[in-house]
Amino acid sequence: MKTFFYLCAALAVMGLAFWAYQENYQTQAALKQSAKTKREIGDLRQSLAVLNAEWAYLNRPERLAELAEINFDRLGLLPLEPEQFGAVEQVAFPPPPVLPISDPIEVRGQLEGEAQFP
Repeated sequence: MKTFFYLCAALAVMGLAFWAYQENYQTQAALKQSAKTKREIGDLRQSLAVLNAEWAYLNRPERLAELAEINFDRLGLLPLEPEQFGAVEQVAFPPPPVLPISDPIEVRGQLEGEAQFP
């Protein structure tokens, strides 16, 4: 009977060793994938910073003013003047919509002003 228990214990140890071996390689693969993903995120953040810098460079006011002046014949763009802005009172808002309900709803069995709850 001792031999059977020793054999079972040896098989259990070998099974646990195989499981630990597999888990170790899966963990290493997950860590490598995580490091790869972090590198990709860093690269994408760096390229985003470059794109933001390029956008800021291309949207300089003096550059845009020069482009508007060069293309005035085609675009007809003029510089903004303070007189071009209006006040809120000058905006014509649409009138409020008329509700389609014309007759009040009649509720039977209730007195006026009295609420009934189930």
